[in-house]
Order: sequence, then structure tokens, then C-alpha cells
Amino acid sequence: MAKDGQKKERSDDEGSSKDEPERKAPGFETMAIHAGESDEEHYRAVVPPIYHTSTYKLEEVGKFHGYDYSRSGNPTRAMLERKLACLEEAKYGLAFSSGMAAVNAVVALLESGAHVVSEENVYGGTHRLLSKVYPKYKIDLTWVDATDLSKVEKAIKKETKLLWIETPTNPLLKILDIEALAKIAHANKVLLVVDNTFSSPYLQRPIEHGADIVVHSTTKYIGGHSDFIGGAVVTSNDQAYLDMAYYQNAAGAVPSPNDCYMAARSLKTLALRMRQHCFNAKKIAEFLDGDSRVKKVYYPGLPDHPGHELAKKQMDDFGGIITFEVNGDHETTKAFVSELHYFALAVSLGAVESLIAHPASMTHASLTGGEKQKIGIKDNMVRISVGIEEVEDLIQDLDIALTKTIGTRK
Repeated sequence: MAKDGQKKERSDDEGSSKDEPERKAPGFETMAIHAGESDEEHYRAVVPPIYHTSTYKLEEVGKFHGYDYSRSGNPTRAMLERKLACLEEAKYGLAFSSGMAAVNAVVALLESGAHVVSEENVYGGTHRLLSKVYPKYKIDLTWVDATDLSKVEKAIKKETKLLWIETPTNPLLKILDIEALAKIAHANKVLLVVDNTFSSPYLQRPIEHGADIVVHSTTKYIGGHSDFIGGAVVTSNDQAYLDMAYYQNAAGAVPSPNDCYMAARSLKTLALRMRQHCFNAKKIAEFLDGDSRVKKVYYPGLPDHPGHELAKKQMDDFGGIITFEVNGDHETTKAFVSELHYFALAVSLGAVESLIAHPASMTHASLTGGEKQKIGIKDNMVRISVGIEEVEDLIQDLDIALTKTIGTRK
């Protein structure tokens, strides 16, 4: 883990002459503000404009200057895609109209008869797409607990094309070893896909650890304000990029120029927000841990979390998501949630305001009871997305709700 929340310096191919002082490679915060932007092409505007246009004039038949129709490409979208690729330390970025559109673009790389191995605890929408939609296209699927590398190796077969993981996982916050899983995938000529939504590129850059493709719901931490829907894919794999770019244009699930602008603008404060999310989450996790009113806390920043040491190795902090089990039944859990003031009961996560979700009935409602039970999603389980409010106010809010529904803290 980087000391005091500071990011590791990035490598830079740019050299300098012997007569000039050497410029260090820019840090994450600097790149988040400047990467992907060029004032030269926008009349030297400090803030790149939003290109609200559907079409572009061609110079002559068969000759155009990079853009012809905004489904195929838009300067505002291109700026966001460059910025995302830079922050994830990848060669290419592709923006989509939602996180699930981005997920679908990756799965669309597959041909009929292909096989996918996936971590069993993934976002409910991803679970639904892989288990309910793609099987009719003859895409086979095997769920595994990817914390057990032997199970992953055993699940891979000659038809396997993708190994799909999230880390931390949703909502159990399991930490998966990206580097080890990349080695297994590549030894079997399989692409490793990492959903990096929970971490954001500020906390984790999976391509550094061997991942081939990284997926984001930009709605979450990248957007950070609960005010637009978006998704992204980044990769350094040339063929995968070409295939997904073709799909992006062909299927047309692209974000609006305004949503691209909002995502790019939000990236400029990502580092500031993530530091506060992580600070607040650690304080809240410590408050909840050991409280008799809370049965179990899932947070990789706690020393007794089974993935704590691995998270320290591959993440720069532990994130802003905490899952915990209320010490009571389903009705007690519902009552607890209804007593909260600052935590809004809502799907989604990663925003400046704090949110709370009931995974069994919300994010993972599409799973059967047996599927939920198998992976450990319980009726007394809640997931909180810790915002950037004053942490003392958030802790007091949780304490009051627990006191009203269960009793005083012991």
C-alpha cells in the first residue's frame, strides 16, 4: 500500500535533453486533471467543450477529419476514453452508456460454444447477464470461489475464453489475487477480466497486475455524484480493443456527450473523494467491528479480514464499501434501515452521499434463494457505500438506528 495514501509514480516514456532539468512522471492527481485533454484543438479552452452534435461535415466524398457520426465517435467521448486509459495505465479506453453495456461489450467477444469461468460473488446484473442471457447463445458458464486458485484451475477447460472476477467483490468484499489469477488465465490462453468498479483506478489498477481487460460502472466512484449512468472498458490488448470498438459502434450503446463531460470532470476530483471515502469507511468499520448489535463486518481494511494482506499488496487503500450483518432477523434489518437519516436506502454506490442497500432484495434480487445462500448473501445483510460527510455524523446515525431497533451499544 502506498504510504499516506499517496500514489506510486508512473513511468513515462518522455525523455528530456541534457540541457534541461528532468521532469518527473506526473502523479495520479495531475493526470486525472490533464490527461486526455488538448487545448490546441479547442481554441485553447482550459475546459474542453461538450460537442453536442450528432453528425459532422465531410470535407469531400470519402474524406473526413476523424468523425462522421457521434455514435461512431465524438470528441468529448474520445477525451474521456483517453483519460480513463491513462489512469488505468492502459493503451485504450472505450466508454459506454452504462456499466452493464460495458460488461456486455466484453462478453460479446465470445463466440457460440465458448466457456466462461467467473467468480461466484459478482454484481447481480453481471450474474444475470452471464447466467440468464448468454446461455441461449450457447455460452457455457462455471461459477467458482476464485479465492481458491485450485478451483479456478480445475474449472478451466479448452473452450474457456474468459476468466471474470471482481475485487473487492459485491457485496461480500472478497479480495482476489489478480496477479495469480492472471498467471492461471494466461497459461491457458484465457483473458482475465476485472471489474474494478469498487476500487476505481485511484485505488487499484488491475492491468499493472496482469489483467487483460478492466470494466467500470462509471456511474459509481468515477462519476461520484449519483447524477448520470455510464460504463467503460480499458485494455492494452490490441485485438480485444478492435473487437470491442467494433461492437461499440455496431451496437450503439454509447454515452451522451454531456455524460462523457460529467464523467471526465468528476475524474478530476476522484483522488480527493476517494481519500475521504476510505478514511470514513475505516472509522465506521472500526465502530461496527465488535459491536454486539452487529453480527459480522466485511471490510478488507480490518486486520482480521481474510483478504487484508492481499488488499494491502494490490490496492492503495481499502475502499469505501462496508457490508455487515445486523444481529437480528430480516424484520429487524428492515427496521434498522428505516431508522437511518443520512444513509439513503438506494441501489448504486460510490457517491458523495452515503447509501445503504439490502443486497438480498435489491442488488442481487435476480438470484434464486439457493444461489444467494450458496455464496453467502443473507437476509440480515446490508451494504453501505460510505460518503464524504462528516464521519462522526455517519457513526451517530448508525448508532441511533441500531439503538432504536436492537438496543444500546455494549
